[in-house]
Amino acid sequence: MNFSSRKDQAQKDQTGADRAQRVLLAGCGDLGQRVAQRLLAQGTEVWALRRQPPAMDDSGIRWLAADLTRPDTLRDVPAGFTAVVYLPTPAARDEAAYRAVFVDGLRHLLAALDRTALRRFLLVSSSAVYGEHGNDWVDEQTPPAPLGFNGSVLLEAERWLAEQAVSSVVLRLSGLYGPGRLQLLERVRAGQLRVPRDTLHWANRMHIDDAAAAIVHLLDLAQPSPLYLGTDNTPLPLDVLYDHLAGLLNAPLPPAGPAPPGVGSKRLRNQRLRDSGFVPRWPDAREGYAALLATDA
Repeated sequence: MNFSSRKDQAQKDQTGADRAQRVLLAGCGDLGQRVAQRLLAQGTEVWALRRQPPAMDDSGIRWLAADLTRPDTLRDVPAGFTAVVYLPTPAARDEAAYRAVFVDGLRHLLAALDRTALRRFLLVSSSAVYGEHGNDWVDEQTPPAPLGFNGSVLLEAERWLAEQAVSSVVLRLSGLYGPGRLQLLERVRAGQLRVPRDTLHWANRMHIDDAAAAIVHLLDLAQPSPLYLGTDNTPLPLDVLYDHLAGLLNAPLPPAGPAPPGVGSKRLRNQRLRDSGFVPRWPDAREGYAALLATDA
């Protein structure tokens, strides 16, 4: 089906007051597909936009081949979406690539969207906007002060979106882990990590399935706040987390060394998200990593 026929079909499908919700996932990698499966299980119609959709897919997702950095590929995006989740993956880890998708791409998509039915636009951002806060607790009221280009670009995208005539929500996620995200475990096993032991440095994590569940939860809220922190209930000192992982792997404890550069120490508080009714399945990364290793084994 080409873009034109998709648009025609979408407009036809939109008739009827009892029509199910239609959600567009702008960017649909690992996290996006987990969001999609949860939405599909609720009976939601799910469309997903990606530069190269899978050639064959029987998941129920309706794929759109488009590039957020190229407005000409977005001209025939179907009408009638009730919600959009913006969660693209940059082509590279540099400022130009981040800006292309999170700033320029965001503007391109909003310009292309028919907003007649749109009731929510959810931007998936990052706790990288906060920077260094030492031993302090950080929540939605904490002023952002990004240390790197990634946090700076995402903060620019957040602020631009907040100025648009659309009901928007921002979810700032901490570091994700889960199936297929085993790099940290492999580095612990290989003895490639150093950890600060004389200075407290906090780590914040969220299981990717909890992140997907949080996104769906925020789409379902009748009156969400404009900003949420997505992280588990248990910030951990970095040495506590790494030592625990070493124990799970039967590996040597990581030797002392400097804190990771450009990340900043902070304890993220997810109270607003929990007060909205969200309950993470994995409230402590130590339990989540243990379950991940048990499943992998």
